[in-house]
Amino acid sequence: MKKIGILHGQERTFPQAFVERVNSKNVEGIHAEPVRIDKVMQGVATDYAVIIDRISQDVPFYRAYLKNAAICGTAVINNPFWWSADEKFFNNCLATKINVPVPKTVILPSRDLPTDTSENSFANLAYPLDWENIFKYIGFPAYMKPFAGGGWKNVYKLNSVEDFFDKHAETGQLVMLLQEEIVFDEYYRCYCIGGKYVRIMPYEPRNPHHLRYVASFSPSPERLQQMEEIVLRINKYLGYDFNTVELALRDGVPYAIDFCNPAPDADRNSVGEENFAWVVETAANYAIEKALTYVEGKDNLTWGEYIKRGANKEPLF
Repeated sequence: MKKIGILHGQERTFPQAFVERVNSKNVEGIHAEPVRIDKVMQGVATDYAVIIDRISQDVPFYRAYLKNAAICGTAVINNPFWWSADEKFFNNCLATKINVPVPKTVILPSRDLPTDTSENSFANLAYPLDWENIFKYIGFPAYMKPFAGGGWKNVYKLNSVEDFFDKHAETGQLVMLLQEEIVFDEYYRCYCIGGKYVRIMPYEPRNPHHLRYVASFSPSPERLQQMEEIVLRINKYLGYDFNTVELALRDGVPYAIDFCNPAPDADRNSVGEENFAWVVETAANYAIEKALTYVEGKDNLTWGEYIKRGANKEPLF
């Protein structure tokens, strides 16, 4: 029996529907269930051929459990080693090298000194920063948000230099991105599962959370193909099995705004019934596919082109 597990926190609608859908397919030798952990011993395999991770970004103990499971052969979705290393500023840097349009972005040191550091820890950091050229490069209005994180937490819209310094003073030890505003005509949130299955969903981030998937954008077939190619390219290089990419269209150009979402919203109450059904069905099919191709004792993780090409000393693009 090859077991498929789902590791989750307070989330309920997607995990329950996922388990039910996998088991309803009655694939011989395949069974799905919520992951149960009662001990974690180094170098000892779990009972799971596949685990879908929906919570370890918030629980370091779970991330350690998943790394141990992965090194013993479990196909963890998403790769916990890469997810631990990845963040939004790197994603934008990579996008500039693989011909994906992104907003102009800079990274900023935290407003307050990190715990257990002093001013002497920052001997290599110029003070003050070259604010004049930073602001000239980004322009206003602009957005400021954490370089690692999600859920629209600590996101600020800034209208001036004074506004920037006022809001930056609130960010404490958070490392922030300052990003050009893309005034968009249309906006899409795009699921990508297995690095090959894409669902492009009209999305309106200016709406209240529960209404963001209520949008009437109607892209042409050519635009859909263009956006799908961008989504696939991003996930091919990052190596995510389960991710969303947000695309904002300005003057016909799709800009990748946010594409480090390895535990993206999949709640029935926010994504809507049709999108929810697609995510459940596609995730179930892909997890079964991974379980059927699982090889005991081998590395069953997905590794992105950035890592693979770098290890082989090949050109990035």
